Parts: sequence; C-alpha cells; structure tokens
Amino acid sequence: MKFVSITSIEIERELSDLDRFALDFIKILKKHTPYVIVSGYVSILLGRARVSEDIDVIIPKINFLTFQSLTLDLKKNKFYCLNAEKEQDIFEYLTEDLAIRFAKQGTVIPNIELKWVKNKFDTLALKKTITVALHKEKLIITHLELQIAFKEAVLKSPKDKEDANHLRIITKEYIDDTLIQQYKEQLHEFFY
Repeated sequence: MKFVSITSIEIERELSDLDRFALDFIKILKKHTPYVIVSGYVSILLGRARVSEDIDVIIPKINFLTFQSLTLDLKKNKFYCLNAEKEQDIFEYLTEDLAIRFAKQGTVIPNIELKWVKNKFDTLALKKTITVALHKEKLIITHLELQIAFKEAVLKSPKDKEDANHLRIITKEYIDDTLIQQYKEQLHEFFY
C-alpha cells in the first residue's frame, strides 16, 4: 500500500474474492451515481485480515428513473436484491431510509449494503473521499479520520475498535488526530 497523496492510495496485492465482488458492483454503480465505501471493507481493503459478509456503500438520493436504470444494469450483470424483487418495492426501502442489499445470483454472501445519505456525516463521507487504485480499477472510500472516529465513537464493537486501530497504525503519518477528535465530539453530540 502506498499513499500517493492524502486523497489517493495505490494498492498492489492479489485480489481477494471480496475485492473482485466490490469491483464488479462498483463498476456498475459508478455509471449511475456517485458513491462512497464506508465501514469494515475500508479496513480490509487497506490490509486488515478479517472476514466481512458485506460492503457498506452510501449514495446520494436518486430519483426512481436513475434507480431503475441502475437495477436493470445490475440484473444484466447477475446481481439481485435480497430485500425485494420489484424495483418499486426496492426503491421504497430507500425512501424509508432503510438499506438494501445486493448479491450475485445464487449467493447471499458477500453482499452490498446500499443506503442513501441520511445525515451530515453521510454527506461528509460522500464529499471528502480517498481514491484507492487497485489493479487498474478505482474504488472510492471515505476519508480515514471520519472512518476512525465513527468506529471509535459510535459503533464501538470490538471488531470496529480493531478496525479503527488498524487504520490508525497503517496511516499514522497521514491522519490528523485533532480532526478525529473533533469528529468524535460531533458524532457524540449527534448520536447521543
């Protein structure tokens, strides 16, 4: 892993099945909407050895026609929605601020947990990003200070704390500890 800049990382390693799954889905998604990958897969992508059943992705709110185009493209590429079959029903989940999940046909795991922007932190995650170059492909992840702060201040499970610690260790020369603390305070005020 090599930091090209604070907004760009290059990774040269053998792709895992989860990486290939992420790249396949994102290749379709990015044709229809901006996106950002958050949560556990960020740590895995950046070298943490652990298993994950899903990849969390945030997108801005999109209209039904854009969503319909996206779901048709996903179906053509052998993805299906675990929540419902009809596009209108799937779209309704999003409008109710619920996540929807997509997997490859014939499987349930791994899956993509796709959700709309719900609050100012999701908006920030979508705006302030890092591009990760992985085998001539690119993935967009949230900036690491917000990722670390969210895992330490909101999620707080042992797995999330280990993810945050991993990110702190591998990025210690690039992250802003003061910004992490500011985010933690803001997150605490917002969620508690």
